[in-house]
Amino acid sequence: MENPLRLEVLVASVRPERFAPVVADWFLRAALADERFDTRVIDLLDTPLPVDLSVTPESRAYCERISAADAFVVVTSEYNHGYPASIKTALDTAKREWRAKPIGFVSYGGLSGGLRAVEQLRQVVAEIHMVSIRETVSFHEAKRKFDDAGDTADGAAIDAAGRMLTQLAWWGRTLRAARATDPYPG
Repeated sequence: MENPLRLEVLVASVRPERFAPVVADWFLRAALADERFDTRVIDLLDTPLPVDLSVTPESRAYCERISAADAFVVVTSEYNHGYPASIKTALDTAKREWRAKPIGFVSYGGLSGGLRAVEQLRQVVAEIHMVSIRETVSFHEAKRKFDDAGDTADGAAIDAAGRMLTQLAWWGRTLRAARATDPYPG
């Protein structure tokens, strides 16, 4: 595809022995196969973010990367009925760079499948002027949903990922064109 959308996939969990790489790698295979996107990964485990939100060379490089992106997907777990602190820091480190860009969510966890974390994140991304994609990929009891090769037979999740990528592409193209012709106010 000519001029694909730059998609940044943020992997939120930074805990030791995290399950995030399994879920993220599964989703990345779908995103990388989609020619509408130039897909990249920001794993927050490997991304130095300032604790005090001060401007550092690392935070400047991170903000430039966020600014260059057209769309985002957050792969998140649910901790104690909420999202990981690392994703909140990642969202707070940049400001205007997020505006008028779409974001989707892939969540995983126990019985809720991470959906409580996603609903809380929707409030946060609305505040920073992002467009939250309605379709969400969710894995309930995630460790039971993947085989040793990192594949899943969860048809609902596979279908949801396809729909989310389609919606993300539409919003990404639409908002990129809008930002180019009429910059987002604020």
